[in-house]
Amino acid sequence: MKFLDRLEEWLIAFLIGGATLLIFAAVAHRYLSGLSIPGLQDWMLSINMSWAQELCIIMFVWMAKFGAAYGVRTGIHVGVDVVINRMDEAMHRRFITFGLLAGAFFTGSIAYLGGHFVWENGAHYAFYHTLGLDVGDVPEGPTTPDLEWPTWMVYSAIPLGSSLMCFRFLQVAYNYWRTGDLPHHDHGHVDGMDDQQPLMGDMLAQGEETDRLYQGQSEAEWKKSHSKTQDKRGA
Repeated sequence: MKFLDRLEEWLIAFLIGGATLLIFAAVAHRYLSGLSIPGLQDWMLSINMSWAQELCIIMFVWMAKFGAAYGVRTGIHVGVDVVINRMDEAMHRRFITFGLLAGAFFTGSIAYLGGHFVWENGAHYAFYHTLGLDVGDVPEGPTTPDLEWPTWMVYSAIPLGSSLMCFRFLQVAYNYWRTGDLPHHDHGHVDGMDDQQPLMGDMLAQGEETDRLYQGQSEAEWKKSHSKTQDKRGA
C-alpha cells in the first residue's frame, strides 16, 4: 500500500504544482504581450497559450478527484459527529461503520456510472481502434475545444478517482473494524510548528516547576518563599 500512497501523493503534488506554474506562465505571457517593447512583444504574441486555461481546469479536476481519496485516507474530510460522539461505544461503532460503507457504496456507484459514461463517450472507440478491432458504428467521441484532446481521457478522472476513493473507504472501514482507530487530522496543526524551539517564557516556567518539585514544596509554599526573595531583591 505504501507504493499506492506515494503514487497518490506524488500525483496530487504534480498536478497542483504544474497547474500553479502554468497559471503563472500564462499570466506573465499576457502581461508581457501588452508591453510595447519591440521584439519582445512580437515574440510573445507569436506564442499561443490559449490552451493554458483549459489545461489548468483539467489538472485541477484531476487533483480534486484524487485529493478526495487522499482526504479519506488521512481523515482530512470534515464531518459532523456531535450526535455520534454522544452514543455508547456499540452504537458509535455501528454508525461509523455504516457511514464508511455508505461512502464506499456511493463512490463505487459513481465510479461505475462514470466508467460507463467514459466508455460510451469515446473510450470504446479508442480501445477498439488501438487493438485493431472493427469499430463499426461506435462513435469516436468529442474533443476538447483548445487542446483537442478526446474528452473521454479528461472525464476518466471520475471513474479512476471515485474508484480510488471507494477503495480508501473500504480500507479505512477494515482498519476501523480491526483496530477501532480512524485516521485523524488536526485542522489546527501547522506543519513545522512542532520543530520550533520553546519560548523563553515556557522555558522559565518549566524551570520553576522543576525547582519547586525538587525542593519538595507545594505550589503555594514555593510562590510564598520566592515572592519574599523577589521583594528583598527589589528593595
